[in-house]
Amino acid sequence: MKRWWRRWTYEIPLAIGDALWEVLVVQLAALLDRLTVRKVIALIPVAIIVLAYYHRIPIPPELMLVGDFLAYIDIFSVVILLGVLSRVTTILFVVKQAAARVAARVGNTAAQLRRLDIRHRRQRSTAITRHAKPDHSEEDRVLGGAWDQVAFA
Repeated sequence: MKRWWRRWTYEIPLAIGDALWEVLVVQLAALLDRLTVRKVIALIPVAIIVLAYYHRIPIPPELMLVGDFLAYIDIFSVVILLGVLSRVTTILFVVKQAAARVAARVGNTAAQLRRLDIRHRRQRSTAITRHAKPDHSEEDRVLGGAWDQVAFA
């Protein structure tokens, strides 16, 4: 009798509690981990169709159109995705061209700065020597600089 009492008051309630924990907590958490927004949206049209065929509750046509839209959400999502991708490729093309132009201008600027570089001047060759011209010609020397006075007057 003691064994029977222990089984029905201790072991069986614990087994029921463990089973409830397994179903309501562990398996429900695993289900919610696998559940995605797409799966939830896919269940909405099914619920609308079940309500539509259940004749006691009238369903307006707008709700049926929403159900149809949700049923074809895959097709609409592909069309929207293609539209977004075409815009993204256009934007990437424009960005790529702008980057190429910036790179070309930076390259041109660097080349021009190398041409204007004043740090590395060419050295003048010593072989070419200029002879200094005399300040006065012989006539000026003879006349005593009279031409200088006329030139400044």
